[in-house]
Amino acid sequence: MALEEEKKETSPGEATYRETENDLRQARSALLNILDDTEMARRIAVEEKNKTLAIIQNFSDAILVFDENNILELANPLAEEYLDEKKENLVGKRVDEFLALPKTKMLMQLLEVSEGSPIKQLFRKEFMASPNFYLEVTSVMLIIDSKLKGTLLVLHDITREKNIEKMKTEFVSISAHQLRTPLSAIKWTLRMVLDQDIGAITPEQKDILEKSYLSNERMINLVNDLLNVTRIEEGRFLSKPEPVQIEELIQSVVDNMQEEAKKRKISLSFTKAGRSLLPIVKLDKEKMKLTLDNLVTNALKYNNNGKNGRVEVFVKENSEKELQVEIKDNGLGIPEGQQSRIFTKFFRGENVVRMEVDGSGLGLYTAKNVVEAHGGKIWFESEEGKGTTFYLTLPIPQS
Repeated sequence: MALEEEKKETSPGEATYRETENDLRQARSALLNILDDTEMARRIAVEEKNKTLAIIQNFSDAILVFDENNILELANPLAEEYLDEKKENLVGKRVDEFLALPKTKMLMQLLEVSEGSPIKQLFRKEFMASPNFYLEVTSVMLIIDSKLKGTLLVLHDITREKNIEKMKTEFVSISAHQLRTPLSAIKWTLRMVLDQDIGAITPEQKDILEKSYLSNERMINLVNDLLNVTRIEEGRFLSKPEPVQIEELIQSVVDNMQEEAKKRKISLSFTKAGRSLLPIVKLDKEKMKLTLDNLVTNALKYNNNGKNGRVEVFVKENSEKELQVEIKDNGLGIPEGQQSRIFTKFFRGENVVRMEVDGSGLGLYTAKNVVEAHGGKIWFESEEGKGTTFYLTLPIPQS
């Protein structure tokens, strides 16, 4: 009876009001929950941002971040120190404006920066920011959802490494020069004895002295290789280039090697594409001859001596309007796992070391530097047990 009286007392309007009030209360609660979640997400985002900024600010390398319009957005304290500029003078500048700053001019040239051009992607390229201060730069494209959002530059101080490298180079240079004089004296003394200029010697004595003479020659060659490396690293290896007919230079190298090829019972040939003379190129003749000599010598040394061994040298003008030289052999080949190290200093393949063939591991390092100093490229194709082909290209001067 009481329930019926209560139902009668509640009007339709009151019921609607109560439902609306209840809905509002639920909406308010949901909104407060959303606001709480939003605030929590904001705090987390701020914390992450602060953490990221703290990492950038305390990073052990200098960091510069450019936006998609190549305008600097962020520079950490180390960037200010390396560039000797306050952040206020850096942030907001276009990348091409950095060409006017003393310590960034070389960096911007390395990145090939110009007004309106994108920043070039680089990996660990060195430049001198100021006297006795060297930096290594890496540039990374910042891509989000397949769209370029900016560029990150990382500058790493390599001054200590460069100074150590310089000291090592100087030490090698001094040591090699000091060794050269006594080794030359030993060479000519042995030669005089072998030629019996100071008295007759027995066949047994001659045999021992011949071996000593050859060992001394190998030492002299090693010293010369070391001196070449120091000159390369000091940037004074090449002398003045002169006009050269490349096929004549190659022919002279091949002719000089024929005696060695016959001794090893290896076929050595040279072929030039076409009948007409190839274009003349400007080369340091002595250094290019040394390079070709190294490549042909290696092809002979690491070959199938007396077992159908062959070395073929080709030269042609390729489709890129360059002179291309190929030295092909059917010898030992280079193990696949070691091919990335082939142009590094003192490297010799494991299969070569097992043969106990003489070598310093500096010939290909020298060859690479000579070719690249002439504006060319050098590379190879090889399969262990089947042989190796070395390729080198040289730019043809445009008339």
